[in-house]
Amino acid sequence: MNKIIFDKSARNFILEAFDKTVDSDGYVVEKSILSQRVLTKDAQEIRFDEFAGIRKGSEIFLKSDLPSIIELSDDLSPERN
Repeated sequence: MNKIIFDKSARNFILEAFDKTVDSDGYVVEKSILSQRVLTKDAQEIRFDEFAGIRKGSEIFLKSDLPSIIELSDDLSPERN
């Protein structure tokens, strides 16, 4: 089984690469509009400590919880494509 693990510094690097940052309440936001929080695929605001990454080819933000990871796995499954 493959594992993808990154620490807080990698989270910051990823957010910086996509012009995102973290607001004073700990939510991921647009760097140019600090009041605009980014949303997950199901329209949930995402806190920095929940941030797991951004899907390739989009800005669909992923939470690090089990349901989000399972949904991503299902979406990327060859049987569904």
